[in-house]
Amino acid sequence: MSTGKYKPQFTRVAQLKTAEQFRNHLDEQEIKLDFDEELIPGSDSPFAKGHQLRSGNKIGNSFCILPMEGWDGTTDGKPSELTKRRWSNFAISGAKLLWGCEAVAVRHEGRANPNQLLMNDSNLKDFEGLYQLIEKEHSTRFGSTEDLLTGLQLTHSGRFCKPNSKTKMEPKILYRHPVLDKKFGIPEDYPIMSDGDLNELVADYVRAAVLSQKAGFRFVDIKHCHGYLGHELLSAYDRSGIYGQSMENRSRFLREIVAGIRAEAPGLEIGVRMSIFDWMPFQKGPDGTGIPAFDGEYKFAFGANQSGIETDLSEPFSFLEELKKLDIELLCTTAGSPYYNPHIQRPALFPPSDGYMPPEDPLMGVARQIKATAEVKKAFPEFYVVGSAYSYLQEWLPNVGQEVLRTGKADSIGLGRMVLSYPELPADILAGEQMKRGKICRTFSDCTTAPRNGMISGCFPLDPFYKKMEEFTMLKELKSI
Repeated sequence: MSTGKYKPQFTRVAQLKTAEQFRNHLDEQEIKLDFDEELIPGSDSPFAKGHQLRSGNKIGNSFCILPMEGWDGTTDGKPSELTKRRWSNFAISGAKLLWGCEAVAVRHEGRANPNQLLMNDSNLKDFEGLYQLIEKEHSTRFGSTEDLLTGLQLTHSGRFCKPNSKTKMEPKILYRHPVLDKKFGIPEDYPIMSDGDLNELVADYVRAAVLSQKAGFRFVDIKHCHGYLGHELLSAYDRSGIYGQSMENRSRFLREIVAGIRAEAPGLEIGVRMSIFDWMPFQKGPDGTGIPAFDGEYKFAFGANQSGIETDLSEPFSFLEELKKLDIELLCTTAGSPYYNPHIQRPALFPPSDGYMPPEDPLMGVARQIKATAEVKKAFPEFYVVGSAYSYLQEWLPNVGQEVLRTGKADSIGLGRMVLSYPELPADILAGEQMKRGKICRTFSDCTTAPRNGMISGCFPLDPFYKKMEEFTMLKELKSI
């Protein structure tokens, strides 16, 4: 999808320059999204509020950097200089919670791309170096890392595995899916992962967590979002065996991983990033706008009713009860999947090359996630809740984020794409400085289009470092088609 030819059908956030314009636009679009007109300065700012977890770990403020893959590691899963540059930017962002920094595979076959980071014995020293880099850069900029909490997100990509080729998928599936199997060319006789396979994978997660602790990381995230294996397990309603059908079985994978980590890596904090709701897959309609890809009752969207396009948090709440029993405190909310319904997952005005034009004002997607996260926080006050989907707010991110924190809708504001273009945004907001307009992410989706076409990820439109790369020219040519 070319941003040069594509004319957005919705008002750009950058055009909403006053609080009155922003509020009027929200009212006209019937989007329920609250915000504070004035930002609270200094130590009284909700963004400056710290937190001490039950374990004793400290988080110095209410900003979090969300995990983002760069598709820029080595083929054996080690960080490259590009990886280190991104992580250095996370360290100097000013945020005091670094949620995994990026997704790290627990075994080679589970990598989402041939350049995804991989945690194993051979790569341990490289991860030690990454953690020490974070500590050094943050300490140099802010004086101390005493209240900085850095974790590692552990993952297996499930049906979206591409461990050996940037173009060939090698999926590991948990059940037959009426839409996704067809969409990604999975034949009817394709093998389903057995319970034995999942038992072995549990052991891999535990080993990766033990190594993460040895490398210095303070917590691990057991990823349950975006259509990857942990998330797909939550919708395994038709799967037979000990990992399917009942909530007890569908949460067994997490429970066994947690038990293993507690036994073999005592003291390591555990978090979960989960898609708290999902919808049915969408596809490009006749005019390029996203439309549902399934007609009829749809039962595979964890966190939606059988229409597949209306959120229902009853099942996610049941899963959160399991987290509560496990004494997990760190929870990061997100929604949907970038592979089949990105407009509810990361709202954007400009779609990636394999996407579709948004079927709604992207601010609707922001509001939907904030509302669902607020419902989670209200029902489960014992969780330290990090929210997502804030980047599309652009200039209005601080105003909406402050209202969310001030009214207790979440405990921390998670930033993803925004820190690729504007890594020091949290520090600027905490210092009471005006946002630098030239660095604000406009959700052009180049950071997604690039890896979808076999390139590294980064902010090609706004980061001068990436503008100098040949990938920048390749992207421009791709988008002009």
